[in-house]
Amino acid sequence: MLGIHNYFSRATHVSVEFSRLAYDLRAFMYNRLKSVGKYEHPANPPPTYKEFYSTGFRTFKVANVYLFPLANVKTVNTLNTLNTLNFSQELTPFTVAGREGITRKLRPDVKQQLSLLLKSNLPNRSIEYMDNRISRYSMKLGKCEITEMYLFASDVHCHHYVPLHLGGSDKFSNLRILHKDVHKLIHCVNRETIDVLLNKLGLTEPMMDKINQYRNRCELEPI
Repeated sequence: MLGIHNYFSRATHVSVEFSRLAYDLRAFMYNRLKSVGKYEHPANPPPTYKEFYSTGFRTFKVANVYLFPLANVKTVNTLNTLNTLNFSQELTPFTVAGREGITRKLRPDVKQQLSLLLKSNLPNRSIEYMDNRISRYSMKLGKCEITEMYLFASDVHCHHYVPLHLGGSDKFSNLRILHKDVHKLIHCVNRETIDVLLNKLGLTEPMMDKINQYRNRCELEPI
């Protein structure tokens, strides 16, 4: 849900459309969830919920997890947002033509890779990290944030831009989706390994600038 909200938040009347959708589905959702959850205003929701959603909307709490409210989305007020995302009203998951357009635009299918990422077992990571990792991958349309390469689930690493030991957090804004070898390069201090990774990745100068920017935030020497 958070990924869908992020994607459509650039649309002009997104709040109206999602409110209508929530209204149309309200009876269905209530009947399906009333026996397994409680419909209420969130009390002490997790950090991810508080960062993106208002507690003024009631939602279902299922297995101690608050579901993101369908209607609680706002248009992002940025200049040229439609151009920024190359957004087209024809790219919608609600029509056959729209789904075909999205599939062509996102091949290999982001949705398929997201389903694999959801199955990841990372026992030492927080719920906030796991949620924001999925949302970040979705928002970036499955692309590495340095190389712009499309990433299959097996190649995805999620990097803390400001490391946890330096005061960073698991917030969405502090996470970056990277190719696993790019991530290794950011943290690597062994010169021989660095050379192997550089030869393998074939990075451009702008990409290297970003690598060194990330290394600087990790308090590591530039390459």
